[in-house]
Amino acid sequence: MIRVHIFCEGQTEETFVRELLTSHFARLDIWINPIILRTSKIGKGGVSTYGKLKNQIEKKCKEDPHAWVTTLIDFYRFPSDFPSLSNYGLTSMERAKLIQQAFQEDIGQPNFIANLMIHEFESLLFSDPDGFRNWCDNPQLVANLTKICADFESPEYINDGYETAPSRRILKLWRQYDKVLQGSLISLDIGLDKIRKKCPIFNSWIDQIGNLA
Repeated sequence: MIRVHIFCEGQTEETFVRELLTSHFARLDIWINPIILRTSKIGKGGVSTYGKLKNQIEKKCKEDPHAWVTTLIDFYRFPSDFPSLSNYGLTSMERAKLIQQAFQEDIGQPNFIANLMIHEFESLLFSDPDGFRNWCDNPQLVANLTKICADFESPEYINDGYETAPSRRILKLWRQYDKVLQGSLISLDIGLDKIRKKCPIFNSWIDQIGNLA
């Protein structure tokens, strides 16, 4: 059996991996182990500095060299010490791809697969706005989210601006949105198949893991 450790940015991503990805990969005889990133001695979640992230990844790669190690972390609001983060003048999508490659090269472990969420977890929720229907009382929310989707080639192109990132767009329309409470539940209602169809970069990561079998 292939073993894959997935470092998750927080509880929402950890639940998403456990509830949607674990069963998918189990059919391919791939065992998935979600790990929430530790940012301090007393707390977990988030990417406060690249140094802390790198230390955890390298440690896991070396202590379990026969397993694979990968990540599920947001490109949006990356820490300032991340490799190649200063490559301005490019589109946010171009920067994200460049930084992911620099991330892969900087870790440099043979059993590591760099992966960034383009641009954050909430982009996956735009794969099917109808998934919000059971979680918000505002009847216009689904229509408004659908209208946003129509402006982009893919949910992954919804960018990393402070006011225009996926989560910010949702919060403008639904002030009560809570990522931890509702994010993973909405993704479960949408389902992995729809997310993969609408988010090609995310899907390529899923395929990359699947091809390890």
